[in-house]
Amino acid sequence: MKVITLHDGRERSLLRRHPWVFESSIASGRADSGETVRVNARDGRFLAWAAYSPSSMIRLRAWSFEEAERIDEAFFARRIARALAIRNTLQIASDGVRLIHGEADGLPGLVVDRYGDTLVAQITSAAAERWRGVIATELLKASGAARLYERSDASVRGLEGLAPRTGWIAGDGATQVVIAEHAWRFEVDIAAGHKTGFYLDQRDNRRLFTDAVRQFGHRRVLNCFCYTGGFSIAALAGGATDVTSVDSSGPALMQAEAHVALNGFDAAHHRTLDADVNRTLRDLIDRGERFDAIVLDPPKFAPSAAHAERAARAYKDINRLAF
Repeated sequence: MKVITLHDGRERSLLRRHPWVFESSIASGRADSGETVRVNARDGRFLAWAAYSPSSMIRLRAWSFEEAERIDEAFFARRIARALAIRNTLQIASDGVRLIHGEADGLPGLVVDRYGDTLVAQITSAAAERWRGVIATELLKASGAARLYERSDASVRGLEGLAPRTGWIAGDGATQVVIAEHAWRFEVDIAAGHKTGFYLDQRDNRRLFTDAVRQFGHRRVLNCFCYTGGFSIAALAGGATDVTSVDSSGPALMQAEAHVALNGFDAAHHRTLDADVNRTLRDLIDRGERFDAIVLDPPKFAPSAAHAERAARAYKDINRLAF
């Protein structure tokens, strides 16, 4: 087993169970991409078992802080089973669920979402890449899912020295999957949609928005950066009768319109606008348009810390325009 030794004082983050070690913290040692290594403090104390990534600034991603634990097939079976057991306790009102959430589940660089009987996995680290086959086998075994699709096409893979990869790992067939969420249905494109196909993290917010629209009697709603119209469906479900969905993606807007039909809402109560949100907000202001509620769910404006100031201005601008 190869050993990576850290500089004096650089062990503090691992002692706090933070799973990342940056290149500048390493005093000595090298390994192959994704290889499991022993991480020691300068005085020889064991700190963690981790995966080595020679291309990334995040040079180590910890698998375990227990010296007696072995990183093998059984390890991944345990971690995956534990993550799925936690999700099962949540009683989520949808068959679209995030099963594995990377470092939060002790599986750095691995995201897995379930859409009905289909799993979608995204691998973004050399750590998870090294164990791809084992992970796929254990996911299918633990979940009972019929299909597993890979969406390892995030740009961050390049920072790990990994090429993008997409396609079926297990099963085949259509890449459009219909899921249930609350009382609604959504069609998810797992091959071409954003992320793994759908923004599952907004599930509760969509339901809360329905409640707010109903409680306050909102009738006219503007949904900006609408993607496939999740918040538009939520608004219609709350009783809104004039919903405008704005996005710069024509295919996403077509799917938003399809979702209105799929959920049995009156198409006359919904319209789409293929346009830039900032320009649209300014045009609406110039025309004196007013809305009862506006949804702003913008994309990531800051790909790195170097863009933070510009991103802060952009976020401020869209909120100012909406108000």
